[in-house]
Amino acid sequence: MAITTEASRLGTSAYRDISPVELRPRASKAEIETVIRAVYRQLLGNDYLMQSQRLRSAESLLRDGGLTVQDFVRQVAKSELYKTKFFYNCFQTRTIELNAKHLLGRALYDESEIVYHLDLYENEGYEADIDSYIDSAEYQSAFGDNIVPYYRDFETTNKGAGQQTVGFTRMFRLYRGYANSDRAQSEGGAPRLAKELGRKQASAVIAPAQGSSSGWGYRPSKQGITPKSAFGGVSSVGQGGRLYRVEVAGVSGPRYPRVRRSNQSFVVPYEELSSQMQRVQRMGGKIASITPI
Repeated sequence: MAITTEASRLGTSAYRDISPVELRPRASKAEIETVIRAVYRQLLGNDYLMQSQRLRSAESLLRDGGLTVQDFVRQVAKSELYKTKFFYNCFQTRTIELNAKHLLGRALYDESEIVYHLDLYENEGYEADIDSYIDSAEYQSAFGDNIVPYYRDFETTNKGAGQQTVGFTRMFRLYRGYANSDRAQSEGGAPRLAKELGRKQASAVIAPAQGSSSGWGYRPSKQGITPKSAFGGVSSVGQGGRLYRVEVAGVSGPRYPRVRRSNQSFVVPYEELSSQMQRVQRMGGKIASITPI
């Protein structure tokens, strides 16, 4: 499965040469176990699973041919295990984001999807909402009865049913690397895509953190406000009249302890852009993005 030439930096290299996991007729015991592990990994967002949490009855039915992979996915998504991880302690919008990621393998494309699933949950309940993903024509076209859902939006060269290009950038607001889980992200149970969906904007592609030397992926403030000042002082418009919004990750402040880092954003005129970038680098920060305003 080709992804991008930047797969290593974006944390998607683990998926580059992996084919979708499918339960084939007359599968061996080892192949069935591979399918079961893949379903848990996909639906639980790579979160840790204890042996006592496994759905033993559903697993047994799958091994004996009493369930298709689609049926097993449905059982996991409706289980108390799934609800405990991604429903009870999350904002409803965040739950919808994760349901789309886990069950359809993509990010949300439009705010109308949130409205639809909120309304369905309010009127028909949790299980009906889960069914709406798994029984959809999109799910059937992408995965059918026996393919484990996977992250389809990493593949942009061969679009499947219902896919949109904007899903590639938005996926990186939900996916933070193969070693990360959906419950271990710094933003907790808060939604990730609400602002972009409301504004009909694509999300910036920000690579997952990969250690202290290159990590600290930028995250904007919860208020979404960019201060109208330069880094360390009030900014005035330069002679060219051009202003830029600079987002910085991993800035180390002068206070003790030195390991404390923060994300910042600031506005700077074009004439001061180079000097401000140098200052960020001296403070150990990383430039996450520079956009004209």
